[in-house]
Amino acid sequence: MKEFTDIALEKARTLGATYADIRIVTRKQESVRTKNGNVDSMGSSVSRGFGVRVLCDGAWGFASSSLLESGEINSITEEAVSIAKASASVKRDKDVQLAPVEPVVDKWESQFRIDPFEVKAEDKISLLLEADSLMRKNQQVRIASGNIWCMKEDKIFASTEGSYIEQVKTETGGGIEATATDGREMQRRSYPNSAGGDCASSGYELILGMNLLDHAERIGSEAVELLSAKQCPAMETTLILDSSQLTLQIHESCGHPIELDRVFGQEASYAGTSFLTPEKQGTFRYGSEKVNIVADATIPGGLGSFGYDDEGVPGQRINVVEEGIFKNYLSSRETAFELGQSSTGAMRADGWNRIPIIRMTNINLEPGDWTLDEMIEDTDEGIYMETNKSWSIDDRRLNFQFGTEVAYEIKDGSLGAMLKNPNYTGITYEFWGSCDAVGNEDEWRLWGLNNCGKGEPGQVAHVGHGAAPARFRNVKVGVGEWK
Repeated sequence: MKEFTDIALEKARTLGATYADIRIVTRKQESVRTKNGNVDSMGSSVSRGFGVRVLCDGAWGFASSSLLESGEINSITEEAVSIAKASASVKRDKDVQLAPVEPVVDKWESQFRIDPFEVKAEDKISLLLEADSLMRKNQQVRIASGNIWCMKEDKIFASTEGSYIEQVKTETGGGIEATATDGREMQRRSYPNSAGGDCASSGYELILGMNLLDHAERIGSEAVELLSAKQCPAMETTLILDSSQLTLQIHESCGHPIELDRVFGQEASYAGTSFLTPEKQGTFRYGSEKVNIVADATIPGGLGSFGYDDEGVPGQRINVVEEGIFKNYLSSRETAFELGQSSTGAMRADGWNRIPIIRMTNINLEPGDWTLDEMIEDTDEGIYMETNKSWSIDDRRLNFQFGTEVAYEIKDGSLGAMLKNPNYTGITYEFWGSCDAVGNEDEWRLWGLNNCGKGEPGQVAHVGHGAAPARFRNVKVGVGEWK
């Protein structure tokens, strides 16, 4: 492959590029889905290609192809340079400049115990169908579904600065879901999480560790129980969130706002900008002193973990929020230069035919010193919510509303009745400012999210979020007039 990368880099130099890099990516995927006792779908695919990115006359150019041969590499590199020169002729801003990075020659590979591609499809189907049957023991469960998927990506990166990096990453995920109806409404429960379950940079041991069969009947029963549960009241109260719901809260109200391209307005039309403007760095109170958030691309098993980003910058662990104060952004070499800083290594592309953009790594709420039981026992009145069901947030990542699949009353330090259709609203910095308890290391869990969308044309990133349950005071829950 080095012969191919050398062709692209030398061609870019010859054509006048001041910087160039090439990524050669091979991605293998498999998936199986079941629904109501049948195999709903099965699929497998292999994709391979390369993308060339160049900086010429102070502007970017990018081109890609699935035909990996020397003549095509020359042609695509010429196209990338041509695009860069055309972009430079109409640029309104100053020339792109890059924060420095040390060139590196290295190989990085994620770790796993059981290769998910070596597990027979029949075994995956059998597991999902058995879980399906258990979920549908109650006849009011009308839809039972499950899925297992895996992906392996082999990526080579080379740049005119001298880097040559190969990375191999294996990912696995899956989960089950039950939907019940009484003819008037529908309710669902998911395990181990909604939106397809959980996933990690791991092997098939992740699926085995979910113990799907131990939870399937419970999930079905809870979906049915929700049909007759009390409606979540509209009120201002104490709210405790489980770790799975906190992952999406972190994702939407912290992960996206710290992407520096949003801050600079380079990302706007797809999913908005950010309220965390540069003058807030180092001084803005994002949350209470209990809130410590890190971006960690080095944590083993994280879906957002890697050795190097797609600019050859090493994966890092950085403090994002420290005792409630906002500290750092997710950045690229270009955006970091604008602030006179080093890149925090957050540039990733969705495959070979997309240009790298700033993406989350593993954005984690650091553990505190409480247990979930202690939080509940310490709460006179409140609501405990689990498992995301819906979300919305404004285009500056400030005003939000989240709904969860299930909730429970808290009265006099104990969990009470189940509540259906729970939701809560808030303003990002006020909500995190109301946090007065965070679960400890034993309660902490790293979750994976494989559907984070961003960019035009659209790109889907695989990211991670770690959290333990946490408590928030004076939160508006329910709909209608708050009392």
